[in-house]
Amino acid sequence: MNTVHTLGPGLSVAQRSMRQAHTRAARRRLLVYLGLTPFVIIAVFPVFWMAITSFKTDADLVNPTVFPFWFHQPPTLEHFTYLFQHTYYGDWIFNTLTIAMLVSIITLLTAVPAGYALARVALPGAEKLGIGIFCAYLIPPILLFIPLSRIVALTHLIDTKWALVVVYPTFTIPFCTWLLSGFFKTIPAEIEEAAQVDGCGRFAAFVRTVVPVSWAGMLTAVIFAFTLSMQDFLYSLAFVSVSDQKPIPLGVATDLMRGDVYFWGSLMAGALLVGVPVAILYSFFLDQFISGITSAAIK
Repeated sequence: MNTVHTLGPGLSVAQRSMRQAHTRAARRRLLVYLGLTPFVIIAVFPVFWMAITSFKTDADLVNPTVFPFWFHQPPTLEHFTYLFQHTYYGDWIFNTLTIAMLVSIITLLTAVPAGYALARVALPGAEKLGIGIFCAYLIPPILLFIPLSRIVALTHLIDTKWALVVVYPTFTIPFCTWLLSGFFKTIPAEIEEAAQVDGCGRFAAFVRTVVPVSWAGMLTAVIFAFTLSMQDFLYSLAFVSVSDQKPIPLGVATDLMRGDVYFWGSLMAGALLVGVPVAILYSFFLDQFISGITSAAIK
């Protein structure tokens, strides 16, 4: 007759082992969550503070005698109203999106063939050339200010958003070229050779075999170029001074600060309206972005 060994009232050895395994797994998860908690607070608190400030009345916002992290007066939309009715915020959004999209397109059209050439074409000194292109990205923007200002002046684009469309690719193309070069190196060359054996030329083989499996890398380049174009402040401050031509980072920082007077509610409302939708949009492409970055880094 088979017998069941028990430890304690009503618990078999297998059940006890399973319970201990579940307990250890729960402890590990708890430790992971406890370790992540400080980072989550650091990441979420700025967004929480922007939201609170955006909907607070001015009297509630500057009252030093109340708890600052919650409402003590009914929330208001006056800061959003001021933003759209008394500033060029709508134009700033349009300018920012136009600049970011055009720069992303220019960067992709330039960096994809350049990265592919560095990865596949047997150019003399291609490795050193790739390192040199990446090092160009590391040059501080302030050092490029004078030559770029000369280019903007010669093209008569000063004080227009088109000046930024010309300037921004100077720091997005080098990094994206290096990134895509590393990504293309991870793709087996045999698939292109097979396409060429079947009658395709190099360009047709690239379009039909490499491009379909390179979306992660190209999407990473687009996200990178789009993000840098949206967050730049230095070049926009230097080349654009007309209010209706400014992108959001410059417009919010200059038109909502007058001397020592800060329109904190509208400042936070402007940052919230742009930052949160972009963060949500990026979350949908997070896996592809990480895939593109890590593929290039591993290579």
